[in-house]
Amino acid sequence: MNSRRLILVLDGQGGGMGTQLIKMLAPALPADCELLAVGTNVLATNAMLKAGARRGATGENAVVYNASRADLILGPIGMILANGILGEVSPRMAAAVSGAAAEKILIPASHCGVQIAGAQDCRLEEYLESAVALALRALEA
Repeated sequence: MNSRRLILVLDGQGGGMGTQLIKMLAPALPADCELLAVGTNVLATNAMLKAGARRGATGENAVVYNASRADLILGPIGMILANGILGEVSPRMAAAVSGAAAEKILIPASHCGVQIAGAQDCRLEEYLESAVALALRALEA
């Protein structure tokens, strides 16, 4: 029986947000956690692998399959929106991520066309720092 917890970092386009998340999160993860990078395209996946993810996968099926297995999911808010991230997120991907049992930590991104009432307008770095802190707190529980 595998007792490792799967931490899924999702991203699209060039993988910039996922890359930064991995660089910030990987050194602080508990030993029982496995970090998996999944991109909507190969550029995003490769960027996240170069940032320090040990394993990666690409495409719609990779998102759908791994979202169902994850213990924690991090990524841009566009990952739960059908046709999000300029159309890179299929309706099937969005349904899989939003419907996953895993806790989700989503980062606002202005290019997703969604504003979140009550969320502060911050620099991306501040959102990422908050996401990493939330992820580490969730893994302590």
